[in-house]
This record gives sequence, structure tokens and C-alpha cells, in this order.
Amino acid sequence: MTAVASELKALMLRAPRLTLAVAESLTAGHVQARVAAVSGASEFFLGGLTAYSLDEKVRHLGVNRAAAKKVNCVSAEVAEQMARGVCGLFDAEVGLATTGYAEPSAADGVAVPFAWWAVAARRRGGRFSLRHGRVECPGEPRVAVQAIVAAAAVAELIAFLREIRG
Repeated sequence: MTAVASELKALMLRAPRLTLAVAESLTAGHVQARVAAVSGASEFFLGGLTAYSLDEKVRHLGVNRAAAKKVNCVSAEVAEQMARGVCGLFDAEVGLATTGYAEPSAADGVAVPFAWWAVAARRRGGRFSLRHGRVECPGEPRVAVQAIVAAAAVAELIAFLREIRG
């Protein structure tokens, strides 16, 4: 098991144990594959969802349609809504989400592939602690962008867990 995998497992299983769910768009399962590759992931990983379209993000994750439509589903706000939504969908304490562009898109004014990631952790009273960030991947091909963003999202999840776990 890699050091990253070992740390993720240790942080999730430290008392009180936490559960994790993942919502993906551009990474299309790459984040879930990284998490599921951790030996013993079934002790904390509940599952995930790849929601590529606006309709599926709204239907399954509770993303605000009007706000998401304005940004073609790619923003920090959408990523945070996806992370909160996947917590609800799987009844998880922690949600991790990605959304972005795996390739340049002239139609959307996107010159460089980029993505937003977000982590949401349930707090008492139904509130969430949230963190988000952006990853840019200039010159990278589609599959490399997906891998880079997935690795960054998992690394940021670990950093977030270190922070909230003290």
C-alpha cells in the first residue's frame, strides 16, 4: 500500500470513524478508482457517482440548476454542491467532488483544461465544513488531465482530513 493510501485509510478510520462518498464529472471514476485501490477501502468508502450532465447533477446531487447552467456546471460552487450532495446520497460524513474541462473548449472560452475539486465534511446541526480548489493542466491530453485532477483531489482530501482530525 502506498503512503498516500495508508494515510487516507488511517485518517478515515481514526475514531470516530468517517465514511466517504465521491461525486465525479470530468474525472469519470478516476477518483473512485484511487480510493478503492486502498486495501481495506470497504471499511470507509461507501461509493460514488459519475454525473456528467447537468440533469444528473441536479437529480442525484441536488446541484442548483440555474447557477450550474450559468457556468456550464464548472465552478467552485458546483463542486461544493456536488460534494454536499454525495454526502446526502450515500449518507456519508465526507464527500469529495470534481468538475471541470478535460480538454480546451473554444465554445466555452476554455483555453486550458482545468477542474474544481471540493471536499465537504458534515458537522453537527447539518452544516458542512467545505474546502475547494482549482487544478490547471496546460498542454495535457484528456486522460492525463483526468489522472492529474484525481490525484490532486485525493491529496487535497488527505490534507483536509489532517486539518479536521487535528
